[in-house]
Amino acid sequence: MIHLEPLPSYQIELNPEVKSKFLFKGLFIASAIISIWVISLGFLLSIDISQVNFLILLPIVIWQTFLYTGLFITSHDAMHGVVFPQNPKVNHFIGLLCISLYGLLPYKKLLKKHWLHHHNPASNIDPDFHDGIHKNFWGWYFHFMKSYWSWRQIIIITIIYNLANHYFHIPAYNLIYFWAVPSLLSSLQLFYFGTFLPHSEPIGGYIQPHNAQTINRPIWWSFITCYHFGYHKEHHEYPHIPWWQLPKVYKMHKQ
Repeated sequence: MIHLEPLPSYQIELNPEVKSKFLFKGLFIASAIISIWVISLGFLLSIDISQVNFLILLPIVIWQTFLYTGLFITSHDAMHGVVFPQNPKVNHFIGLLCISLYGLLPYKKLLKKHWLHHHNPASNIDPDFHDGIHKNFWGWYFHFMKSYWSWRQIIIITIIYNLANHYFHIPAYNLIYFWAVPSLLSSLQLFYFGTFLPHSEPIGGYIQPHNAQTINRPIWWSFITCYHFGYHKEHHEYPHIPWWQLPKVYKMHKQ
């Protein structure tokens, strides 16, 4: 049984009791996600895509998108200090590694903005919230992405793409279908399940202080859609709980 004590605000330091509960499990899960992503991408970049039927190609892209989402969720947990609570340096290194593999996003910048998000959810100083005008999905999404992407990242990714294609002779279609497209699709998945649905204003108005709602769905479907990121009210109430423990919180709330 995990200890459920709501935190008044986001905190990166975990108490010894919470640390002892997770031990090395968070590190093992993070290592598994990273390893599976590396093996999967390495294999897919080496195959002859012209021999792959489209009906098979589509689920492969979806699979790779799911792994990319796992990288981001792992980095997100590192921002909460729960990937490896015993050693903050190792914890944040894993967060930096995952977000770099995901799309060369700036870990420190995300960490700072995520603190702001947890302290001021769905407010005008929440960096993940819409601008008050573009509340629809696409308007909010582009406003959201604009605050995290930079020309520097785009230039570096373009250089990596060209080096991989021209120097390492990785086919362009492989890079597009298995490296570029899944990362972009993953950003849509994460935004939809982790920001747009949970933080859109409900009919009865926001419920303070977290201004977040849970997307009620079976646990297996919650995992497939976005690593339980849809259990968002629970995440805001207990930010010291890693993603793989959120179903327990969700079930306790239902009971």
